[in-house]
Amino acid sequence: MSLKIIGPGFGRTGTKSLKEALEVLGFGPCHHMYEVLDNHETQVPHWQAVARGESPDWSAVFDGYGSQVDWPGANVWRETMEAFPDAKVVLSVRPPEKWWASFDKTIGKLTDRYPSMELPPHIREILDMNLALIGEGVFNGQYRDKDVAIAAFEQRKAEVEAGVPADRLLVFDVAQGWEPLCAFLGVDVPDMPFPHHNLRADFWEVLGGEPD
Repeated sequence: MSLKIIGPGFGRTGTKSLKEALEVLGFGPCHHMYEVLDNHETQVPHWQAVARGESPDWSAVFDGYGSQVDWPGANVWRETMEAFPDAKVVLSVRPPEKWWASFDKTIGKLTDRYPSMELPPHIREILDMNLALIGEGVFNGQYRDKDVAIAAFEQRKAEVEAGVPADRLLVFDVAQGWEPLCAFLGVDVPDMPFPHHNLRADFWEVLGGEPD
């Protein structure tokens, strides 16, 4: 199996909902940060290598997956486009102010607070990796600075739109529902509501609750 869908969109752009939607449409399993959490023994070493500046075997990293959305895979969209030349690209987006409000209260806050939290070793290992790949790699360490973060968010959209052929790219807000996604992928619209998951409370539940 090789990736058929590449998702370069930032976390907190509806990626959990998009993951489930792609799996419903037959493009699963879909790689997402939750997959790194659930399969940390095999996944984390790959992403630690990426954080060190190495280039792993992308076929091995995404072995068994039909699609990818969310960080950390979103950081390597150029590499995966080259490794999987037949894959289409679905860039998940949302209004920048709404994205920031969600990101700052979840990923940004966690990245700030996790060093002082009581966490299982594998979770701490993943968060160390995220600090390197996302906190430093995407936001240059300024992930709690709204202007810097939104500029990085908008830069990603601009870079993807400039770097992906138009016939290979869908810029997609999960609020649009099934129709544009299914039309782009050439599949029928399912007879079910579009999934909507990973609200702020869901994010913190995985970690035992939101810190003060």
